[in-house]
Amino acid sequence: MSDAIDLSGDGGVLKKIVRHAKPDAIAPTQDLPLVDVHYEGILEETNEVFDTTHEDNTVFSFELGKGSVIKAWDIAVKTMKVGEIAKITCKPEYAYGSAGSPPDIPPEATLIFEVELVACNPRKGLSLGSASEERARLEELKKQREMAAANKEEDKKKREEAKAAAAARIQAKLDAKKGGKGKGKGK
Repeated sequence: MSDAIDLSGDGGVLKKIVRHAKPDAIAPTQDLPLVDVHYEGILEETNEVFDTTHEDNTVFSFELGKGSVIKAWDIAVKTMKVGEIAKITCKPEYAYGSAGSPPDIPPEATLIFEVELVACNPRKGLSLGSASEERARLEELKKQREMAAANKEEDKKKREEAKAAAAARIQAKLDAKKGGKGKGKGK
């Protein structure tokens, strides 16, 4: 895979884009960690298909970063966008390895998956709208707190100015009284 991208940094997970997504396509995020994919799994050594969603046209859904799929998928799928198809080559340590390998897949096998990212969805119980709305609500609360603090500071400044003005008026009256008595005595 000459134009493949080494996603793991050690050659363990290679990704080659077969079909690019549209430029405005969404990608998995913390708000959209549930992904739906179509895929076909092939044993590199024999070029034999060992698993596919294409036969019954189903999608496979999982949450990224939860360890519910092989490591290579957690690494590769998060780099994809909806509509993209990629060929992902997984060395055994990023595939099934010695632990948990299905019976028809040798533990030392390098696997190739052709994966299409079909959709990205919010975590169960949290709609995209509610995640965005919650973020917007928190942002609005922050702005309100900042405005309230600014208003409180402005009010404090006005009170201090009013006190200073009142003190100046009182002082002016006292000075006027002192000055007035002095003139009266002189007559």
